[in-house]
Formats: sequence, structure tokens, C-alpha cells
Amino acid sequence: MYSILGHHHISMMTKSAKENNYFYKTILGLRRVKVTVNQDDPTMYHLFYGDLIGSPGTGLTFFEMPLVGRTYRGTNAITRIGLLVPSEDSLVYWKKRFEQYDVQHENITTYAKRPALPFEDSDGLRMVLLVSKGEELSHFQAWENSTIPTEHQIKGMATVEITVRRLEKLKRTLTELFGYTVVSQTDEEVIVQATRDDIFGEILIKHLDGPTEKPGRGSIHHVAIRVKDEEALLYWDEQVRKRGFRSSGIIDRYYFKSLYFRESNGIVIEIATDGPGFTVDENLEGLGKELDLPPFLEGRRSEIEAKLTPLEEIE
Repeated sequence: MYSILGHHHISMMTKSAKENNYFYKTILGLRRVKVTVNQDDPTMYHLFYGDLIGSPGTGLTFFEMPLVGRTYRGTNAITRIGLLVPSEDSLVYWKKRFEQYDVQHENITTYAKRPALPFEDSDGLRMVLLVSKGEELSHFQAWENSTIPTEHQIKGMATVEITVRRLEKLKRTLTELFGYTVVSQTDEEVIVQATRDDIFGEILIKHLDGPTEKPGRGSIHHVAIRVKDEEALLYWDEQVRKRGFRSSGIIDRYYFKSLYFRESNGIVIEIATDGPGFTVDENLEGLGKELDLPPFLEGRRSEIEAKLTPLEEIE
């Protein structure tokens, strides 16, 4: 009744909103659907990219932290983001595009049992393009002003890689608590899916001993998984607590409601509702063009804007 529906969004740290904006809008062709601030620290931008309306399952979000240092990679971290493209021809298209724009990338290979093209953004965030096996995110809406031809556009989040010391702990949390299904398993990695045969809720768990990752530019702060509405969120809040995890309780983020908890390896997981969405305070045409603030921060607009890089410098 209250199933996990797949990925909702994933949130990272960037050193420069301007460079980040160029990479995701111009090079990757995503739509910037919301410019707002970190609600817990309004001195920093929070940028959202996705499809036409930033549909759940398409959202890549970034906190701008100009003073952030480098990432020291290690274990107990979310370590790679998969993005779905329509075909193997798309991988060829993207490889040529990455060469044109001098994007760090590897050769076409196989990842999570699919044809793949690993690459990194300007912060060193690790991503991989994965080929669809016919899957379609049912509510995906293409953005006609994308820099990418429709036949090669990114169709949403795919496999999310999480690297941990205690693989079985994370696997049990996802399968026993949230109902994910194991679709592939070895001693060193497990693939689970929120919905069978649906890459839009797929997580690849990898085992790695060693030091915990020290986050910095290009590191991933948390992954958010989808639920339908607040009723479902209330249910999962109770289940998370019953499992012995400390829940943040339900937080109203204005564009959706959510809760956060850390699983046993320290991975931050958010559970977020599908709505109301990014058009709650802006029309479709105006999405992502100006700074939007939730009502509880609107009275501080002048103070907040004074501490941010002017938006026109990000364009």
C-alpha cells in the first residue's frame, strides 16, 4: 500500500554554482527547474535540475559551497550516479560530446549489467550513462529547449552506487525495511530494485573496507527515495523508527515533504513525497529563472540575496 516508488532525487556539493549551471544545463542538457537556497543554511544556493518540471526520479540537486575542499574518496559513501539514455547509439553521441567539451570520461564499457559510459562533472562527481532496456519513467516530460536532441536526452536517474563496509547491513535495510528486491548478488556487490525490472529505483551496493570517505566538492550528500504522499511518509516514519533508526521527523520542504535518517553505515537516506512539485510557486515557463524562496524564508529575501552571487552571473 505504501510502496517505495523508486528514486526521488539525489543531492551533491559543488564549489561553483556558475560552473555547475554550465555543466548541467549546457553540456548535459538538463533543465534548471529551481533556484532556491539550502533551507537549513540560506547563505548557500540549492540548484535543482531535471526534466521539464523536475519530475521525481529526474532530480539532480546541488548545494553551492565556495570554500569546500576536495573529496577524499573512501567507503561508507554514495559513490556514483547512473543516468539513463535511450540507446547504445546515445552512448556514441555522448562520448563525442564529452570529447568536444573536454569532459573527463572513460571508454564505453559495461556497468550494472548494461552498456555504459562513465564520466565526471567539473567537481569530480562520478556518474555513468546507462542504456535503457525499454524502461521508461512514466511521468518523464522532455524539455524541448534542451541542448541535446530528443533521441539522446537523459531520461532520469538510474542505478545509484553506494559503497559500504557492511554490505549485508545496507542490503537488509533496503530489502527488509523498504521491500527492495535482490536481482543480482556476489560476495562484493549486490543490485537491488524498488520495483522489479525497473532501473529508476535500482541501487548497486558495493563492499569496500578502508577509511570513510571525507566529503568535499563533487561528493554526494544523500539519496532520496519516492513515496506517493504524506500519508505514506507518516507510515515510513513509523517503520524507520521501529527499525531502530533515528528519524528527523517529517519536514515540510515546500516543494515536497520528507524525512531523513542514517542507516547503519552512515549513509543518509531521505524519503520524499511526489508533490506538490516545483510549479507550486512558479509557472512552467518561469521555472528556474529567478530565486524562489519558501514562504517561511520570503521575509528574509533581501538579507539572503545580499549573500548570494547574483543570478545573472550564473546564466
